[in-house]
Amino acid sequence: MVNLTLLVVIFMVLSQNAYAYLDGGTGNMLLQIIFGGAAGVLAIVKLYWHKIKALFKKDGCK
Repeated sequence: MVNLTLLVVIFMVLSQNAYAYLDGGTGNMLLQIIFGGAAGVLAIVKLYWHKIKALFKKDGCK
């Protein structure tokens, strides 16, 4: 993990300017990725939350 972090820092320090252009569509695409990922995580949590809740639910003594 330390080697990966060191490698990323070295690449960031030694990188040159890209002079790239990001238009408005790029920002919208990034927002869709973020919101889509959040929705996916929430759906997974909701799915497993009901299963975990069912494990601890008391059925009653018979």
